[in-house]
Amino acid sequence: MTFSQYQEESKKTSIYPQASGLVYTALGLAGEAGEVANKVKKIIRDKNGVLDDETKADIADELGDTLWYVSNLASELGVKLDNIVAQNLAKLFSRRDRGTLAGSGDKR
Repeated sequence: MTFSQYQEESKKTSIYPQASGLVYTALGLAGEAGEVANKVKKIIRDKNGVLDDETKADIADELGDTLWYVSNLASELGVKLDNIVAQNLAKLFSRRDRGTLAGSGDKR
């Protein structure tokens, strides 16, 4: 499945109020990303840093929810996921080629 296909299919499962779609999807993305981080945190706290198969599957499931929100937020913005991933990779390879992967700032 391509990113564009996923984006089109995921829109079919969105049931949030369209009038507040941008805010709803942005907040949902933050919440799901927080759930991913929380599960990783608990690996340290509860499992001495050992990642087991069950936790790996749980994190993958949360990543799927995160992707759903990324996809629907992109749709709210009128941007195709294919364009987002292509632009992101171009930016990262440019930084790599210029030796600026490390560091801070959006405009490196």
